[in-house]
Amino acid sequence: MAVERIGPPSVAGEREMLRAFLDFHRATLALKCEGLSDEELRRTSMPPSTLSLLGLVRHMAEVERTWFRRVIDKEDVPLVWSPEGDYQAAYDASGSTGAEAFAAWQAEVEHSRRIERAAESLDVTAYQPRWGEEVSLRLVMLHMMHEYARHNGHADLLREGVDGTVGV
Repeated sequence: MAVERIGPPSVAGEREMLRAFLDFHRATLALKCEGLSDEELRRTSMPPSTLSLLGLVRHMAEVERTWFRRVIDKEDVPLVWSPEGDYQAAYDASGSTGAEAFAAWQAEVEHSRRIERAAESLDVTAYQPRWGEEVSLRLVMLHMMHEYARHNGHADLLREGVDGTVGV
């Protein structure tokens, strides 16, 4: 998987800027995983943590699916890895492969992009049942950047533990 990460523009409209920064963070996660075997992607950090790069990819597929498809687009779809709605199930990548996890993540990213582009504006709102309130597409995009940025920090440490690679 060859990953292209494009730096966000320095000057742009709000929507273009949000899109670019979100895609930058998405590409960063992919770069953190680039060139690793399934075994390396499943490698956990340190006991008792079971966090792995592959678990992060699976988790972000669930996050994309939840915020864009389930909340903004109001689709009645189960989670990718837990029909029961257990968000923690995605972290268990012990039986997963990179190909399977990345295919699911990339499919959810593409759904998210289509939903965002189809939305009339960033002011579109939808009900977020876990929060019990209406949220705007603007908030969703900002929240997604926060999710990726936080987990990309985890990915930095995990990747360094796998093969010593730092930065990206």
